[in-house]
Amino acid sequence: MTQHSHDQRHHDHRQQEHRHGSGDVEHDDMGLADLLDLDADVLGPYLDQVTDWVGQHAPEAPRTVADVGAGTGTGSLALARRFGTADVVAIDRSDVMLERLRVTARARGLGDRLRGVRADLDTGWPAIGTVDVAWAASSLHHVADPDRVLRDIHGALDSGGLLAVIEMDALPRFLPDDIGLGRPGLEARCHEAMEAADWNAHPDWRPHLERAGFGIAGQRTFSIGTTPAPAGTGRYAHAWLSRVRTALDDRLAADDLSTLDRLLADEGPDALLNRHDLTVRGSRTVWAARRP
Repeated sequence: MTQHSHDQRHHDHRQQEHRHGSGDVEHDDMGLADLLDLDADVLGPYLDQVTDWVGQHAPEAPRTVADVGAGTGTGSLALARRFGTADVVAIDRSDVMLERLRVTARARGLGDRLRGVRADLDTGWPAIGTVDVAWAASSLHHVADPDRVLRDIHGALDSGGLLAVIEMDALPRFLPDDIGLGRPGLEARCHEAMEAADWNAHPDWRPHLERAGFGIAGQRTFSIGTTPAPAGTGRYAHAWLSRVRTALDDRLAADDLSTLDRLLADEGPDALLNRHDLTVRGSRTVWAARRP
């Protein structure tokens, strides 16, 4: 997933697949794919900062880079930019995500360097050959046995190869505390409810990486804060808060749900798409781990 890579599998489509029929899964994947693409549009500069930092720890001139849980390829594309001579393998279980990635890669002239591989990491590591750099953005905490997947990645990396694990430490924030309708603090209450529901819950990956045989090369937290908001922030906020509204339908007070509905309306002065007070705030932590 990326990304999406995003960094951004905020409401895991893997879990949805177990709960719904295949048609619902495809619909959910389409919505998540749209969100990940918006994430890439709004947060692209942050990703370039992360890949630059990862590149400082990576082997020189890597030949193969793997995006583990690539989503629509936000991370894959950033990795292709950073490692200009490497082949990038994007691994995901969703055909919808991988097709979106193929279209984008061709449109950007990367079709010969970037390929998608459909694989369910819960059933095993795909046969993609030796890897020099692996990237797992907001994907490891969604697999059934992350320690086993980390061992698989360790086994796939060449000696001296690097794994970067990226997690969202702070869920994205878009709104001021007082938005001029409803009670102040709406977004804070949404975040509290999401945390209570274990959205984006993940461990400190350092001990897991060490148990899998990695040596920690570095750890860094990247803060995201953009003022004024980039183009596309309204659509990104709308896509994100739409998923929040659905997930928290039975967890928020009625007046907060009503306020969210007004924000998510297609028209009106309070609608997210028409607001001029939006920002983008959040943070990501990155662990860089090397195979000895």
